[in-house]
Amino acid sequence: MKVLLKSFINGILTIVPIILVIYVIYKTFLFLDGLLGNSLKPYLKEDYIPGIGLLTTIVSITLLGWLSTKYITGKIVRIIDFLLEKIPVVKTIYTVIKDTIQSFLGEKKSFSKVALVVIPGTEMRSMGFITSEELEDLYSPLKDHVAVYVPQTFQVAGFTFLIPKEQVEIIDVKPEDAMKFILSGGMTSSSSKEKSRG
Repeated sequence: MKVLLKSFINGILTIVPIILVIYVIYKTFLFLDGLLGNSLKPYLKEDYIPGIGLLTTIVSITLLGWLSTKYITGKIVRIIDFLLEKIPVVKTIYTVIKDTIQSFLGEKKSFSKVALVVIPGTEMRSMGFITSEELEDLYSPLKDHVAVYVPQTFQVAGFTFLIPKEQVEIIDVKPEDAMKFILSGGMTSSSSKEKSRG
């Protein structure tokens, strides 16, 4: 029984992560392929090949990105951007999505600095990411504060804290390693992986 139990646990440790990754990739592929693929299927019918929708989406996004840098089409994009930022309710949704995407892919990436936050009155620290260093425009008394996003363990949700700058220490840790460490509850770290390899 001990041998069977050990083999079962080894199977979970080895196979389950692989199955889950394949499942997530498959579901992501279906979602991205369906964005334009569902519109193409009625026209292509039996000739439709899985992946055409995804390829069309990538080409369309690239083409629109290129057009947004041109004079006339760029002006049209800026007008649409201006209008979306003026419509009540829509502007809130639009700006949140726009700012979030820019924080990951834009020139000023928000998750590039890993921070340790001092918890007052204790020796404990909390790890998070600097998302904004300029809070004065939001509320003038916060000019000496920074926004730190602290993800929750085992989920993508988290909290944004506005913390005095002197209570925040920027540390030399890769953002990907910090995110893995936080989301896994401290069970995943690059150092432990290097030790296990050695």
